[in-house]
Amino acid sequence: MKIRNGVLVNVEKDIKECVVPDGVMSIGDGAFSCCRSLTSVTIPDSVTSISNWAFYGCKNLKSVTMPNSVTNIGDYAFCGCTSLESVTIPDSVTSIDSGAFCCCTSLTSVTIPDSVTSIGSGAFYGCTSLTSVTIPDSVISIDSGAFCGCTSLESVTIPDSVMGIGSDAFAYCENLENVVISEKTIIGYNAFYGCLKLKLIKKLEEQ
Repeated sequence: MKIRNGVLVNVEKDIKECVVPDGVMSIGDGAFSCCRSLTSVTIPDSVTSISNWAFYGCKNLKSVTMPNSVTNIGDYAFCGCTSLESVTIPDSVTSIDSGAFCCCTSLTSVTIPDSVTSIGSGAFYGCTSLTSVTIPDSVISIDSGAFCGCTSLESVTIPDSVMGIGSDAFAYCENLENVVISEKTIIGYNAFYGCLKLKLIKKLEEQ
């Protein structure tokens, strides 16, 4: 692997397991991209950022340990990690960027901490095994397509803090039945399009 100025920039494509060295501050753009043999990664407390496309297409990646030092998960950082089954996002993370976990088709559960304020466009797009998600009170925006195509998603609670839900945010969540949402929240175009089982959007009373 190569490290430049505290940024991990390149990893051998045939690597199977990786313990990122202490002192690395950032997993650089595409550092592990298409490392198809990679099964596990341990990230040290020195890392504050997981950059764009960092683990893109690591189809055998099953386990990721992220420390509480990480504040940002970049665009498409774990996109296409089709073997990733669960993710615990640390309390230090404030944003989950566009496509961060899109097409993680084995992902059944995800922990979004109270520190997160925004869920980016397509962040969990096509996570077809995801059955439920709890969005914390810290979240202000759920961007377009954030959970689009999560065909196993059955329920979601959207807190009063969410000011807007982007277009197609929950489109084609065909098993989604229960949605709890504030009357103050602006719902974008086709936000729930194709949610064939959705019977009710419950409006919470303003406190």
